[in-house]
Amino acid sequence: MKPRPGAFLTSVMLLLTVTTGMVEAVSFLALGPVFAAVQTGSLLLLGFSLGGAPGVSAAVSAVSLAGFALGAVAGSRVETAIDVRERPWFEAALVVEGVLLGAGALVIWGVGIDTTGGPADARHLAAIAMVACAMGVRNVTALRVALPGVTTTVATRALTGLVVALHPLASDSRVGSGAGVELRRLSSILAMVGGGVLGAWLLSLPVRPALVLAVPAAVVLAAGLVRLFPSRARTSVPG
Repeated sequence: MKPRPGAFLTSVMLLLTVTTGMVEAVSFLALGPVFAAVQTGSLLLLGFSLGGAPGVSAAVSAVSLAGFALGAVAGSRVETAIDVRERPWFEAALVVEGVLLGAGALVIWGVGIDTTGGPADARHLAAIAMVACAMGVRNVTALRVALPGVTTTVATRALTGLVVALHPLASDSRVGSGAGVELRRLSSILAMVGGGVLGAWLLSLPVRPALVLAVPAAVVLAAGLVRLFPSRARTSVPG
């Protein structure tokens, strides 16, 4: 059962984009520097490390990439299996992601990562693997939803589309435009930045990284549970 397009789905996807900013704040500032959702960043950090850049760990980037790949494969198989049975795979995927993020928060708490900065060790590797796995599931979910202008984890395309559509010297009908699309693109960019601001601000208070990660975990889990039960009949369509 595919989620029905509309304002509610757009709101949920934008909320997920906010959580991405928070997750990446924890990943980059407390566990890395590394990215859990934006794996383009992890690929670049891996390249920087292999090129001899100081302060960047090839091991952390590699573990993030591996965890992300595992989550993407597992998410694809689970969501496909649920879809074949004509069940609401989107809602189930949110629940799975929320549980994985919560498990990541528990790992961070359990291994005692309390501050930002400092060299990465085995504790950081265990934590980033779990968080990246959750983000692998997220990216598969976003690809299946395919909501124009809102990918939840990548703002580059939204930013490109917004600039091209709005700038008079860059008109290109193939990019796609329209008030609704541009609003989603702008909202996606602001949501990503806002999540990053919120996550970094909480870490600067300082709030323990595990507690900061617990916020998006709770939000994603709640979004999945809310949609899974009372709204399933109204918000899902076959496919």
